[in-house]
Amino acid sequence: MSASAQARGPEDEAGVPCAPLMSASAQTWDPEDEAGVPCALLRGGTSKAAYFLARDLPRDPRERDDLLLRIMGSGHPLQIDGIGGAHSLASKVAVVSPSKDDTADVDYLFLQLGVEQATVTDLQNCGNVLAGVGPFAVERGLVPAGRETTAVRVRMVNSGSVVTATFATPAGVVRYRGDTHIAGAPGTASPITLRFSDTAGSATGSLLPTGRAVDVIDGTEVTCVDNGMPVVVARAADLGITGYESHEDLAADASLRDRVERLRLAAGRLMGLGDIAGLTVPKTTLVAPPRDGGTICTRTFIPSHPHTAIGVLGALSAASALLLPGGVGAELAELSGSVIDVEHPTGHLLIDLELDTVSSPPAVLSAGVIRTARKLFDGTVYPSASHPTPPE
Repeated sequence: MSASAQARGPEDEAGVPCAPLMSASAQTWDPEDEAGVPCALLRGGTSKAAYFLARDLPRDPRERDDLLLRIMGSGHPLQIDGIGGAHSLASKVAVVSPSKDDTADVDYLFLQLGVEQATVTDLQNCGNVLAGVGPFAVERGLVPAGRETTAVRVRMVNSGSVVTATFATPAGVVRYRGDTHIAGAPGTASPITLRFSDTAGSATGSLLPTGRAVDVIDGTEVTCVDNGMPVVVARAADLGITGYESHEDLAADASLRDRVERLRLAAGRLMGLGDIAGLTVPKTTLVAPPRDGGTICTRTFIPSHPHTAIGVLGALSAASALLLPGGVGAELAELSGSVIDVEHPTGHLLIDLELDTVSSPPAVLSAGVIRTARKLFDGTVYPSASHPTPPE
C-alpha cells in the first residue's frame, strides 16, 4: 500500500517511509559498500542496537568488524559519521542467524563497539539487546510467528547460554506497543519475557571465577561473580559514597571513577580475564541498603562511567552475590522469596532468581526478567569509507 494511502492509527505499526529503499533480497555486499547493508535499529530494554542477519555481513570476523565500525562511526566521540549513539549503551550490534544448535531457534552474537575508540569485543552478552532478538528473528522470517504469542529460543553465542523470549504476535504480527513500563526507557511497550538457562560462568566458566565468595582488592571487600555477565560487587560505603548518588554526581566524581577502574582492572585479572583495559567487562556494581521499597540499591559503572540504570545480566550477577552465604552486600539486602527488586538511579528492575547455595560450587536454578523492545528503523545503512579520525 502506498504511504499516502495508509491511515495512521494510534498503533503506527506500519512505520513511516523515510526514503525509497531497494529490497533487501536485491542487495549484495561489495567492497565499496555502495549498495548498503540491510539493518534494523531497535531499542532493546535500556540499550539501543543495530540488528543484522549474519548472512548480510562479511563472514570473516575482521572484515565484519571493520564494516561495523564504519557503520557505527566508532573512533569519534559523537560517532557523527555513523548510526552509533555516542554512548556505550547505544553503540551495540546484534548479529542473528538460524541456530546451529538443536536446542535453539536462532543464534545471537552480541558485539560491543567502542565510541571514542574503534574497538569491537565479543567478551560479554547483553540482556537488554537480547530483548529485541526474538521480534527481529520473526520479522526476518527466521522463526514463524504464533497466532497470539511466539516463543523464540535464542542461543547467546558469546556464552553458549540459551534463553527463551516470549512476546505478543497477534494475527502473526509482532506487537511492539503495549502498557509495560521499564525503568530507564521512556513510555510503555509490549512485554517480552526472558527465561534464562546456563548463565553461570558466561565469560569466565564459573559463577565464582575466583573460587571464593569474597576477595579483597586494595583493602576493599568484593564479590567477583559471573551469572551471565562478569561483575565486581562492592559496598558503596567502602568506596566513600552512600550509594544513593545521582548519575550526574557519580559522573562528576573523577576520584571515585578512578578508584572504580583500579578495582575493576585488578578484579579482571583475578577472574581470569587478563588485561581488560579498554574493555567493558567486568562491570562494577556498588550496593547499598534499599531506600525505595526494593531489595537492594545499586550504582553500576561501565567500565568506569556510571550507568543510568543497570543491565539485565549485570543485575542477575549482582543479585547472585546477595544470595551467596557471606557474599558482599548480602547483609544489606532485604530478601523475600525469589523475586529481587533491584533499585538503580532511574527506577527498579525486577528479576526472578534462585540459586542452589548448598552445592559446591553454587548453581543457578532459575533466572528470568521482563523487558520491552521497540523497532525504531528498518531499512538500509551505508557505511563510511574509513574509520573517523578523532577531533583534536
